[in-house]
Amino acid sequence: MGVDLSQRLVPDGLWELVGRLLPSFKSRPQGGGTAPCDERAVFTAVVYVLTSGCAWRHLPETFGVSPATAHRRFTVWSRAGLWRRLHRAVLDELGARGRLDWASAIVDAASVRAKKGGHVDRAEPGRPRQEGQQAARAVRGPGRPSGRRSVRCEHPRQPGSRH
Repeated sequence: MGVDLSQRLVPDGLWELVGRLLPSFKSRPQGGGTAPCDERAVFTAVVYVLTSGCAWRHLPETFGVSPATAHRRFTVWSRAGLWRRLHRAVLDELGARGRLDWASAIVDAASVRAKKGGHVDRAEPGRPRQEGQQAARAVRGPGRPSGRRSVRCEHPRQPGSRH
């Protein structure tokens, strides 16, 4: 792997923070398995996949890490909470250097769910919403016909269906 790409993806200052936070490698008590990899190379490969958007299976061989190893370590690190701790460590480091400006902040709408009307929908998963039907029953009263010719199908027709 090119030194320039490695340094650009994981500069020395970032690696100093990351190296302290990574869970330690534990050898298998029964023996066997693969030898431990260079943690920085694995971390750099993971950063490459996450920032480039390439599939794990297309990880270039120049990283010196197999796609399976990179994905396996990513999974282990995610379960161990590495990314949350690393985010906090970077913020702490930048704050200590006086390089954080809290005057503005960005909220990602994709991570903060905004419900219409603020109510929680408790509909069963996989079933159409029944709100409209229940409201119609309340208005017409029990036992009164809905005006539909056929009541065989309770679910609305899906596009492309032949009913």
